[in-house]
Amino acid sequence: MSAVNITNVAVLDNPAAFLKPFQFEISYECLVPLTDDLEWKLIYVGSAEDETYDQLLESVLVGPLNVGNYRFVLQADPPDPAKIREEDILGVTVLLLTCSYVGQEFIRVGYYVNNDYEDDQLREEPPTRVSIDRVQRNILADKPRVTKFPINFHPESSQNGDQSADPSSPEANVVQDNEPEQKPA
Repeated sequence: MSAVNITNVAVLDNPAAFLKPFQFEISYECLVPLTDDLEWKLIYVGSAEDETYDQLLESVLVGPLNVGNYRFVLQADPPDPAKIREEDILGVTVLLLTCSYVGQEFIRVGYYVNNDYEDDQLREEPPTRVSIDRVQRNILADKPRVTKFPINFHPESSQNGDQSADPSSPEANVVQDNEPEQKPA
């Protein structure tokens, strides 16, 4: 059982210009008191083939937490287009929202993002170099991919019975097809 459950993630200001900041309103519940901080990260996947193009857009610490419901807006600068290969700027990519406790990731929410020109004429006859100020991003907010990882939320209380799992291990991945509840648009 997880000590923290995401109850809603609302993608704000979507669709938006590529160069506008990201905004996510995150609601979650804490089921047991946590003495350390939760670390929330927003990661932009710059290339499907090479993770060196991934960009950490924001990392925030929230805590310690008592039992209860919480909500905050995570705002992050857009990715730096200079750090993305030209051929990867337009098209579909992924945005990852993760949460960790004591260095252990326990949830990952992935969103597909479609970057394209807003103008029909530019889509039909794109310029030779991407005109980034004319690119619009559209986060497919209604179809998040939620992956949960079992971790030990109280590592100080486990001597030999460490229940933590390595999130990179395929055995640790528990994919939930039930998405976080979305607010009506």
